[in-house]
Amino acid sequence: MKLLSFHHAGRDSWGAVVGDRIADLGWALPQHPTLQSYLAAGRLAQLRADVQATPADLALAAVRYLPVIPQPEKIVCAIRNYHDHHREVVAAGLDRELSEHPPIFLRVWRSQTAHEGPIVRPRCSDSLDWEGELAVVIGKAGRDIPRERAHEHVAGYSIYNDASVREWQFHAKAIAAGKNFEATGAFGPWMVTADEIAPDRPLALQTRLNGELVQSTSTDRMIFSVARQIEYASTIFTLVPGDVIVTGTPGGVGWSKKPPRFMAPGDVVEVEIEAIGVLRNHVVQADGAPSPRTQVPQ
Repeated sequence: MKLLSFHHAGRDSWGAVVGDRIADLGWALPQHPTLQSYLAAGRLAQLRADVQATPADLALAAVRYLPVIPQPEKIVCAIRNYHDHHREVVAAGLDRELSEHPPIFLRVWRSQTAHEGPIVRPRCSDSLDWEGELAVVIGKAGRDIPRERAHEHVAGYSIYNDASVREWQFHAKAIAAGKNFEATGAFGPWMVTADEIAPDRPLALQTRLNGELVQSTSTDRMIFSVARQIEYASTIFTLVPGDVIVTGTPGGVGWSKKPPRFMAPGDVVEVEIEAIGVLRNHVVQADGAPSPRTQVPQ
């Protein structure tokens, strides 16, 4: 089942996609006004009954999408998690060895944007790059989760464009600066519940810029599996319902190209993942012109 968060008629809500309509569960279940609160209540097992009891009387085309989880406590993002992307990093002269453990950083929720919403190129840079990724939404809290039980903590799967402001990413070895500009992390359009996608099922992933294919892979080519990432992250901190694991991007990012290529205002970027759907965003410029940028590693 597909679950989404949305804005309609002056209010934020969430619901289930039924054909081209929405069963507004935020309205039907006022004690659970957000998808995150529904997951935290452990109610996902009752989802089908809740949907059947709720009229699907809201047109999908009538709503404004919100990020699937608008305000997650944690957005845990992996880096260099596909061999082809790791080779791009090495070829760029950054000379990074393959990590023994999943390299991660955190995004803040204010850096997110939604399906069909704008990805904003900031004033300070014109090096805004795409990164299509599989996103995993946590549905059950846990600490020190063994990888063989990690799937028990997954509520569902979605799509992320972990867009990067490259020169800011390279200001220091810690890359979070380039990953947290507002409205750069696109998340959506919905979450497909875990009962519809088997754990470790290979999913085809493609990213397109203005219709041109720029990334293409399968999620079974990850260096660290979803289960391993959950195991590792939960060793550091308690994962809670609504937390998001963004699992890393494959090769084909813009800064690896000769010459580098980046997203510009007016571009449309799409990330498509098999069994989930298409996340689509247009790129806009923040107010004011970008200032001269520093050199991005070639």
